[in-house]
Parts: sequence; structure tokens; C-alpha cells
Amino acid sequence: MATSPSITITQVEGYKFTVDFGALIPDLLVDESVPIGGGEGPFPEQMLIASVTNCLCASMVFALGKYRQEAHGIRAEATCRVERNPEGRLRIYGIDVAITLGSRAADVPRIDRVLAQFERFCTVSESVKAGIPVAVAVRDAAGERLR
Repeated sequence: MATSPSITITQVEGYKFTVDFGALIPDLLVDESVPIGGGEGPFPEQMLIASVTNCLCASMVFALGKYRQEAHGIRAEATCRVERNPEGRLRIYGIDVAITLGSRAADVPRIDRVLAQFERFCTVSESVKAGIPVAVAVRDAAGERLR
């Protein structure tokens, strides 16, 4: 990628925010689930598993194309396991993704090669698996760095 992806998130009210992806994509309304938020948009855990699952599906399409294979559509379902850590804080302890091809394996002659490689093409899932360092800065309205 020539540039690093970026977004801007702005609070609307409470736990409701808009996510600005840039001029070409409409803003996305996100919210925490009930009872914390109003449930008016996807919540962070859903956004994470959507990103992982979308990237895995795109990687599957890429791998199929690399071997000139056709799956006649892809569908995926994903869930995450949320549990409390030793400090009592909620954390994601795993993501389960189930991808279904639109074709039978017998009709995709090189499916073994596709399956051997597609996950390694996925930027998001491979990064999440490895653990991504997150740098956080906090500034006040005057721009002074607080953290």
C-alpha cells in the first residue's frame, strides 16, 4: 500500500460515534451494545471480527484467483469469545471463522493449494494472531499531550 490506512472517529453522544473513512466512503455509525450503549450500530467486537473475517474471505478470493479456481461465491460466519481476564476486564480470547465455498471441493481441482496458502495472504488475521502493538496518545482541546 502506498499510504497507511487511517480513519477519524467522532463522538455523537454517549457511546455512539461516527467513523469517517474518507471522502469516498459514507460515514459509519457505531455504538456499544445494550445495556451500555443504544445498540444503534456495530460495536467494537463486531468490527474486529468483521475485519478479520472480511480479510480472510478476500484472501480466499485472491488465492482462488491465483490458481484460476472458481468457488461460486463465499459466505462466512464469525464469532468471538469474550471473557474476563484476571483483573476482571473483558477481553477477546479467540475468534472463530467458518468460511463456506459455493462449490463442492471436488469441483475446485486445486483447492488443496488454495487452502494451504490463503490465510497467509490475510493482513488482518495474521496481524491479530501475532498481537499488534497499539500506541495511544491523549491530548486535550489545546493540543497538549496528556499521555
